[in-house]
Amino acid sequence: MTTPLNEKSSTQEIRERFDVDVDRFSHLETGQSATIDAPLAMELITEAAVASTKPIRRVLDIGCGAGNNTLRLRKALSEDFEADLLDLSEPMLDRAELRVSSEGATEVRLWHGDFRDAELPEESYDVILAAAVLHHLRDDTDWLNAFEKLYRLLTPGGSLWITDLVWHETESVQATMWQRYADYLTQLGGQTYCDKVFAYIDKEDSPRPVTYQLDLLRRVGFSDVELLHKNCCFAAFGAIKTDKQK
Repeated sequence: MTTPLNEKSSTQEIRERFDVDVDRFSHLETGQSATIDAPLAMELITEAAVASTKPIRRVLDIGCGAGNNTLRLRKALSEDFEADLLDLSEPMLDRAELRVSSEGATEVRLWHGDFRDAELPEESYDVILAAAVLHHLRDDTDWLNAFEKLYRLLTPGGSLWITDLVWHETESVQATMWQRYADYLTQLGGQTYCDKVFAYIDKEDSPRPVTYQLDLLRRVGFSDVELLHKNCCFAAFGAIKTDKQK
């Protein structure tokens, strides 16, 4: 990536792009096509959430987009839960609320804004989903503060599940994986599409290695950390907060 952190897109600029891109994020079976293995990643994190977390009464979906991951979790659980949906984009939230409510959710709460600033209730969520959102974090302090907040928001015994674009620790490996991603995008939509995706990644995103994030999960207090899947520049992983009652 060539754009320095202090020149990356502002929160407002990111919001404006997603405001006009709702339809692309509204396909449950395909997820976001620019993400490698998006359907598999959704399946893995939701199955892991169901397997590791009991009961699931209240869920927070950060960067919920059009609600795909919450819908997938409801399908995997086959039970209802309270859904808190958070996103920068109001049109995304509107679509997510419509889709989740239409599936019979008993209570849906909307949080419009940046996760880092939202006054979310601590120790209130049994499951937190964060799909394709944490790569918008910037420096080390921003990452640490965000992960500490995620830990505080979970109930004891709750779990956090992440799917995201990830970087690599070794420059040569990063170059190899980035070329594989370029090949995938080019096959999907041609060179122009590949160039478009790479341009907004360079401008908007500041991903970290999955190894960095797994270590950070342990640093903020998680003892059980799981890597579910990694393919090229994308990974699905998570962690479980110790139940103090056990």
